[in-house]
Amino acid sequence: MKTRSVIFASAVGIILLSVLGMSLNSEDLHDNKLRIAYFPNIGHAIPIVGIEKGFFEVNMGNTTKIETRVFDSGPQAIESLFANSIDLAYVGPGPAINGFLNSENHNVKILAGAASGGASFIVHPQSEINSASDFVGKKIAAPQIGNTQDVSLRHYLSEHELKTADRGGSVIVYNIPNPDIYTLFVKGDIDGAWVAEPWATILETELDGKRLFHEEELWPNNEFASVLLIANTNYVEKNPDVISNFLDSHYQTVTWINQNPLDTRIVFNDFLDSHLGQSLSDDVVDIALSNLVITGDPLPDSIHSFAEKADALGYLGRNGYDLSGIFYYFDTNHIEGENIT
Repeated sequence: MKTRSVIFASAVGIILLSVLGMSLNSEDLHDNKLRIAYFPNIGHAIPIVGIEKGFFEVNMGNTTKIETRVFDSGPQAIESLFANSIDLAYVGPGPAINGFLNSENHNVKILAGAASGGASFIVHPQSEINSASDFVGKKIAAPQIGNTQDVSLRHYLSEHELKTADRGGSVIVYNIPNPDIYTLFVKGDIDGAWVAEPWATILETELDGKRLFHEEELWPNNEFASVLLIANTNYVEKNPDVISNFLDSHYQTVTWINQNPLDTRIVFNDFLDSHLGQSLSDDVVDIALSNLVITGDPLPDSIHSFAEKADALGYLGRNGYDLSGIFYYFDTNHIEGENIT
């Protein structure tokens, strides 16, 4: 099965690339370097297109070299930011919030948005789930605990007065990597999965899953930040011109992607093929991309709402939380940054 081969080859490739990225000494000098982390997901189209098309390099000029790291989870990227082995990362709101709250002096902050939406709940073809009441006694999968889809799933259950098995309820939640979710879906060992693109479309088109709903349908204005650009602010404050130029490239890439969806698919699939040894079908990438909004807007209201949901689930500690200053702002003259709420 082609998709299955893609997934497992991708997983191996991601792990190898992650190990290589993490093995660099955090104390290595990185003058004149900008080190960026992102995932091989369609929601990370901005860094993938920006790197593969050379858009980022153009604005950097000859003075700053861009180095990339490909990870498979937000916590890996956050750990690398903490270890000073990367400078920027594209991650979901969960890792972004945790990075801000847990970093020394709140040294991890949001610079911009990268994507809105792009997650769905997919029902196994042999499972009869048509509404929230049908979740009782079912086995549901989502990626790692505390990630964007996990928080959304557990909040959804709580809103419908359903409890997970670990809290005395009947809904069994498996927190496992996306490739493992795919495997359990193939075997029929789960009833559904709350996953991001392109996984949602893969489960739907390749494995006959039923898309019960798009997550954005549960949010005001049908939008929520699903991918964000975050930074180690020590690097930002020492290199304001570099970051300013990078942000220009970031926003220019947003425009290019939205104007060139078919070319974006080609770039994305070429990236998968060259970095991971396999690509996805054109239909899967086209559908997955159409289920996302590529945007530089970080949608601040959704960040605060997401934090409220994560806190209600006990994911942000026992002493409450404060997101004041989580967004890092550059003035139009690119002189120096300041923190805004």
